[in-house]
Amino acid sequence: MRPETREYDYDWNIWTIMENAALVKDGTDKEYASLLGLIPHFSRALDIFIRQGEPGVKFIKLVASYIRNCIEAKSRGKKTVLTSFSMATPILYAMDLVPVCLEAFTIFGTVVLRRGTAEFLDYCCEIGFTETSCSSQRGALGAYLAGLAVRPDMVVCNAPGWCDSNANSYSFAASYLDVPFYQLSYPPEVSGQRAREFHRQDYRDLIAFLEEHGSARLDTDRLEAIVREANRQDEIIAQLADYQMLVPNPVPNIFELMIYGAKSFACGLEELTDLLSSMEASCSERARLGTSAMASGREQARGLCCYIDHYTTDARLWEWMEDNDISHVGSILCRYWQSQAPYVTGYDEGYTLRTDSLDSMIDTLADMTARMPMVKQIRGPYDAPGMWLEDNLHLARLYKADFVVYFSTVGCRNTWGAVKLLTRDLERHGIPTLLLFVDAFDDRVASWESITERIGEFLSVRGIAAGNVRKNGQSGSGTIQEVL
Repeated sequence: MRPETREYDYDWNIWTIMENAALVKDGTDKEYASLLGLIPHFSRALDIFIRQGEPGVKFIKLVASYIRNCIEAKSRGKKTVLTSFSMATPILYAMDLVPVCLEAFTIFGTVVLRRGTAEFLDYCCEIGFTETSCSSQRGALGAYLAGLAVRPDMVVCNAPGWCDSNANSYSFAASYLDVPFYQLSYPPEVSGQRAREFHRQDYRDLIAFLEEHGSARLDTDRLEAIVREANRQDEIIAQLADYQMLVPNPVPNIFELMIYGAKSFACGLEELTDLLSSMEASCSERARLGTSAMASGREQARGLCCYIDHYTTDARLWEWMEDNDISHVGSILCRYWQSQAPYVTGYDEGYTLRTDSLDSMIDTLADMTARMPMVKQIRGPYDAPGMWLEDNLHLARLYKADFVVYFSTVGCRNTWGAVKLLTRDLERHGIPTLLLFVDAFDDRVASWESITERIGEFLSVRGIAAGNVRKNGQSGSGTIQEVL
């Protein structure tokens, strides 16, 4: 790791960027336009959010506030928990604990830092962690292991049963940092009495662990209030998912990232409800009028990410899709399988958050996490009922996707082991599918330019957007031939 990289803490560096980004619209539009010229690296990523109006500004402010809470937790007498994107954060917040979501911090760094998280990815390997681990954790993990972020007080992981790479990342972190560690597990079944009994005891043990190593006991009344708030959030997210079914799609592409990014660390907080309400309000009028969220007003094609999005620096994926009038109609990461969601009705069993007792809250939070993105789809055979193949087929058909794309990450062995089978089977069902051997968090594996060339060629050859795909993240009128 370069000496200059060690001069600033990773979390503090990202926080200062986001904190200042949250202030850019406090001035006039002229001042904002002038400011963009002073930040050539970060300007595109910033503008992707800012041009969404109120929702984009609220999202940046929520991220900045969250990172500040992580950094200042100890000075406020709170303890931090290093944990994953699929964790039931309402339990942590109800115990006055601050969740430090490793995957969220990796995305923050990948999008806003000039060199992304490359040095931190490599640092993990330098101290003994495997380079074939998932980069979604390893990107930020390197900073925490190097002492360039607030040292967590404990680690909680809930990956065993669906992602061994994820589980190994958190167990390695706990061992290397020498902090208390608790690991939730998942049975093969998503639901049912045996699964419910297993989860209830597992979560009871988790609560006992948090009370032992945390700074407060579980506040049942506070948990109830947070769960009620989470239920309101689920209702709004389900409404946005309903809007995405419309043709043209009235939901901006970047809202995908905003939903699953914020839910990973702010589930149950009023600030997230406020953000989601603003997002829903911005979409409702377009939904009523039947207009597209594209800046051009046109929707040329509809794309579904069957796994995760691509988090290249400057957040270029969502900009590139919009520049080419391609509507992002979802990814596994943005489908939570709550009972209110349109893709659940008549297809699968969703969850409903209940608050009538502590046991019911534990049960339903376990039901929620059991259906979290990836947790639901890759815990069993990929072609089993309700698993990866079936869910992607269902979502592609329901959302009228013109194509499906898989952005890989080497460390996810559960998906890499089945991607060619998935591609074959989706194609057999008439869904054009592009398999990209890249790394969603590391541009060194495959450059963004090479990725857009692959996507452009695929769309052209398959006749999905022939002759109209523009260059990498540019707003010009270049054609597919110019890309190739």
